[in-house]
Amino acid sequence: MTHVTTHILDATAGTPAPGVTVTLARLDGTAVAEGSTDADGRLALGPDRLDDGDYSLTFATGAYFRGRDVPSFHPVVTVAFTVSGEQHLHVPLLLSPFAYSTYRGS
Repeated sequence: MTHVTTHILDATAGTPAPGVTVTLARLDGTAVAEGSTDADGRLALGPDRLDDGDYSLTFATGAYFRGRDVPSFHPVVTVAFTVSGEQHLHVPLLLSPFAYSTYRGS
């Protein structure tokens, strides 16, 4: 089955990032699912099976940092990726107020 999970770590605090809103959408803009990270910064999104195609995850990073009174540069972080075949896709986000990194996890 193809489904998407994420884990957000706040690199400046050295802790998971709870309460970050994340939206899963097709690249044509069609929303598929939305949710917020749990206390451990984790979230599973979407149906158990995503159709093949191009998608994005949009992380509401600006709201997360504003809620902590921390100035930041990126109001959102959008990560685009391709679904092909049946697989579990894990998209971690390492976050700081002025930078981020991501990769395809397992």
